[in-house]
Amino acid sequence: MTAPVSSTPVLRAALLWSAVVTVVILAGAVVVGALIAGANGAWSGAVGAAVGAIFPALTAVSILLANRFYGHPAWLQIFFGVVLGGWLLKFILVIVAFLILLRMDWVVAPVFFFALLATAVASLVVDVVVISRMRLPAVSDTVLPERSSPDEV
Repeated sequence: MTAPVSSTPVLRAALLWSAVVTVVILAGAVVVGALIAGANGAWSGAVGAAVGAIFPALTAVSILLANRFYGHPAWLQIFFGVVLGGWLLKFILVIVAFLILLRMDWVVAPVFFFALLATAVASLVVDVVVISRMRLPAVSDTVLPERSSPDEV
């Protein structure tokens, strides 16, 4: 068994804190949406906050999934295949979600947009704070070769 990849604790912390911040923003978006446009506004705020949280989280989840193959001879190919495949899937899902949601009669577009924007910005802030506070070695996941004798230079 090899040592875990050093990005794993960072991604787990980012996912955890993003979930906490998302719940706070979702509650605020529901309240503000309800005050602005009633039940339709509340649902628009909730869906906007959820969409704004799910799609950034998919990237971290795909990296965590790919990191499970660390140590496999084809780890790099698996990693990039999973991450890029996840990114392409996410790209398609975002387009489809927006096309479907923005055609619904109950969606209040400004409430949806600002809830989505607030969650996306909060996700970026959480990522920056988590990464800046994590203590990672300057050279991670690297094993240096041992010298065979003390006379070697």
